[in-house]
Amino acid sequence: MKPLLLLLAAFFTLLGVRAEAQVNPSQDVFRLPDKVQPRWFSFENPTGGKGTAAFTNKGAKGNAWEPIPAGKTKTLMEIEGSGVVRRIWFTFRPWTQKMLRSVVIEMYWDHSAKPAVSVPVGDFFSQGLAQPVAGENEFFSNPEGRSYNSYVPMPFRTGAKIVIKNEAKEEVGLFFYDVDVTREKVSKDAAYFHAFWRRDPYTKLGEDYELLPRIQGKGRYLGATIGVQGHPQYGDAGWGEGEVKIYLDGDNKLPTISGTGTEDYIGTGWGMGPFFNRFQGCTVSDNKNHCWCFYRLHIPDPIYFDHDCHVVIQDIGGDATENIRKMVAAGAELVPVSAAADPGLIRLLTEETYPKLSDPKFPLDAWVNFFRRDDYSSVVYFYLDRPSTDLPALAPVEQRTANLRYK
Repeated sequence: MKPLLLLLAAFFTLLGVRAEAQVNPSQDVFRLPDKVQPRWFSFENPTGGKGTAAFTNKGAKGNAWEPIPAGKTKTLMEIEGSGVVRRIWFTFRPWTQKMLRSVVIEMYWDHSAKPAVSVPVGDFFSQGLAQPVAGENEFFSNPEGRSYNSYVPMPFRTGAKIVIKNEAKEEVGLFFYDVDVTREKVSKDAAYFHAFWRRDPYTKLGEDYELLPRIQGKGRYLGATIGVQGHPQYGDAGWGEGEVKIYLDGDNKLPTISGTGTEDYIGTGWGMGPFFNRFQGCTVSDNKNHCWCFYRLHIPDPIYFDHDCHVVIQDIGGDATENIRKMVAAGAELVPVSAAADPGLIRLLTEETYPKLSDPKFPLDAWVNFFRRDDYSSVVYFYLDRPSTDLPALAPVEQRTANLRYK
C-alpha cells in the first residue's frame, strides 16, 4: 500500500497539484503523530497552559465570557514556539452590521510588529458587508447567524498572537471565544496566513477594483469574500458582468488568469441568487436594496505564485439599449464597453466604426455591458512565505461603517 501512495503523490506532483490538497483530512483521524500537543485558549484558560483551564469558581463555569469596552483591545491568544492555529470561534453581543465592521481581529506571526491579518470580524468570517447570515463554506461557518468559526490552518514558527480591537463607541458585551492550537513542529514549506480588507465606496469609472494590491513573495492566493452596494443611478440594471483578473509573477499589462463574469467566478450563471457551496457561494442577494455578497475559495484549483501577485475585479454591469439610454439621459456615469447584438459580441471600445449608443442605428435589442461606479468592499485570503507585508493599514472605522445599507 505504501508504494502505491508514494506513486500517487508523485503523480499529483507531476500534475502541478500538491497531493495534500487532494486528501480528505478525515481519512487520517486514526493516526497518532508524535509530539503534537493540543492547546485551547479561552477566558477559562487565557494562557493556554497545560492543566490551567477552568481555574475559577471551583471549575464550574466561572469565566466563560468578558466584555470588551469601547476603544479597548483584548488579547485572545499569545504563544511562544511553533504550531498551527486550527480553529477560531467566538460570539458576542450586539452582532449588528455596524459592530461587525467596527470590531477588528488581528493576527501576528513570529513576533512581527505588523499584523498579517487586520480585518473587521464580520468580513473576515466570510460575512460580506458585515451582514450576519447563517451558512458555511470550506473555511468559515456561521451556524445560526450569531456565531463565527474559522477552520483556516495558520502555522507559525516562533510565536503567535491574536487580538480583538473594539473600535466602536459602545461596549462589546458577552464576548465568548476559543482559539484551538496544536503545538508542533512546522514544516519548512509551510507559509504564513494573511488576510487583507479594503473598501472603495465609489469606484473610478473604467478602473478595476483592487482586491489585492501587488504583493511580493512566494505564496498562494486562497480567494476572497466580496460585498457590493450598487449605486442608485443605475436602478435595476445588471451589475455582475465584471471579470476577475489575477496577475502573477511579473504580469504587467495583461494578467495570466481572467474570468468571464462575476457570477461565473463563483460558479453560477445568469445572475446571482443566494447559495452556499464549499468553495463558492452568495450569502446575500438583495435586489431591492442592490446589495450582494459572495465568496470564492481557490482550494481545489490552487493559485500559486513565486514572486508576486495582484488581483482585481472589474466594475461592469449591463442592460438593454433603451434602458441605458434612459440612464445616460438622467446623468448616470457609465461607459459602454461591449454589446451582444447582430453579428455577435461587439467590442465597443475598439470597433470604432460601429454606431454609438446614441445613434438610432444602434440595435434596440442589444444587451450592452458598461463600466459603472459602485461601492465595493472585500477581504482576500492568502498564504505568503513571510509573516508580514507592506500592504496598507486597515481603514479607519468611520470609513468602514459609513453608508452601510442595513436590513
